[in-house]
Amino acid sequence: MKPIIECRNLTKTFGPVKALDNISLSIPQGKIVGLLGPNASGKTTFIKILNELLTPTSGQVTIDGYEPGIETKKIVSYLPERTYLNDWMRVSDLINFFSDFYENFKPEKAYDMLKRLGIDSKDRLKTMSKGTKEKVQLVLVMSREARLYLLDEPIGGVDPAARDYILDTILSNYSEGSTIIISTHLISDIERILDEVVFLKQGRIEMAKSVDEIRESTGQSVDALFREVFRC
Repeated sequence: MKPIIECRNLTKTFGPVKALDNISLSIPQGKIVGLLGPNASGKTTFIKILNELLTPTSGQVTIDGYEPGIETKKIVSYLPERTYLNDWMRVSDLINFFSDFYENFKPEKAYDMLKRLGIDSKDRLKTMSKGTKEKVQLVLVMSREARLYLLDEPIGGVDPAARDYILDTILSNYSEGSTIIISTHLISDIERILDEVVFLKQGRIEMAKSVDEIRESTGQSVDALFREVFRC
């Protein structure tokens, strides 16, 4: 099966700083992949390049055979680390907006998830807590039938009691055969849903393996191995 993402010698610099340093990587279709690493390891830079918010300094990356651009925006659904939604809008306004903007957006799926999360679609964002706003943004992202979901810290702003519910929402609402990339610091919380992991350290790939391979070869959880590799 053709990989959904292929990187060849991908490098991104900001002045003298190499945020990504000569990365080569293939990510298969139909997997949930954890993009893991400490602060300033290059996780968000990588996700922004995939979403065409940044351009590589050198090297190449393709999504389903295309360089990031118009064609990939049709098949990529992106959850940024910080919310970009307008506070004055009602949730129902946002659903209408996404319905107009994305052909693969399913409003009935969005309303179903909102109901399950206990969020009223008539409410304005400005009346919501930070965690609830992030839930709304996640609902919008997961209501697209995308080929690739890029989730940057999807559970960072929600309370621990809600994290399992959010992860179950992700699992039960992404399109079959699609790939999800999740960037997070909360490894122990998401480990149960991961198929593969990529460890990034100072812009380089420290490790890229399946979760089963890690457990079989090391006898450790992903979280324990991460703490060992990064001494945290």
